[in-house]
Amino acid sequence: MQLLDFQISKKLLSKYKIPFLETEVFESEKKARQFAKKIGFPVVLKVSSRKIFHRTDIGGVKVGLGNEKEFKTAFVKLLRIKDAEGVLVQKMGQGEQIVLGMKRDGQFGPVLMFGLGGIFVEILKDISFRVCPVSAKEALKMIKEIKGYSILKGARTGKEVNINALVSIIVGLSKLSLKEKSIKEIDLNPVITNEKGAWAADFKFFV
Repeated sequence: MQLLDFQISKKLLSKYKIPFLETEVFESEKKARQFAKKIGFPVVLKVSSRKIFHRTDIGGVKVGLGNEKEFKTAFVKLLRIKDAEGVLVQKMGQGEQIVLGMKRDGQFGPVLMFGLGGIFVEILKDISFRVCPVSAKEALKMIKEIKGYSILKGARTGKEVNINALVSIIVGLSKLSLKEKSIKEIDLNPVITNEKGAWAADFKFFV
C-alpha cells in the first residue's frame, strides 16, 4: 500500500466534511514560521514523508512549541530525518484523543473502528467496529459501546466532549469509505475532541 499525498488527503477530508486542525506542509523554515505565527503558538511539528508511516517511533513529532526559537530548532532537526520531504506545521489541539480508522475487508467491504486514542488503544484495546454504511444512530452506539465512554462524558476533566461532533466524523468517514473505493485503509489518529468539537490531528490514507 502507498500513502496518499497530503494535499489530496486534506481535500478528501473537506469533501466529506471531516474537520481537521489547521495544517500545512513546508520545506522552507521561514515560510513555515510565518504560518505558525499566523495560526498562533503553541504548534506541533511533524516530519512529512510518504515513506514514513510511524513518525513517533523515529522522533518525528515535536509538540508544544511555544515560540520562534523552539520552532526553528525543531524544524531543522525534523528536516534532517532520512526520507523527510518536508515538515508539517499544525495548530496544537487540546482535549481527549480518539482513534478512528477504516479497513477494507474482502468479504464485508469497508469496516470502521472507533476507540480512545493514546495509551488506551495500545494497552486496553478498547475499540468498537461497524460495517459501512454507518448511520448517525449506529455511530452513537459505536461511541457508547467502548468502556472508556465515561471519559468522553467528562470523568477525568469534568467536561463532556462534543459527542455530536464525533458522530458527524464517523458518518463522514463511512460515506468517504463507501464512495472512494481506491482507498484501502484510513487512519485518523489522533482525533482531538473537547466540548467545542472534534478535529483530525493526524490523517493517513492508504491506496
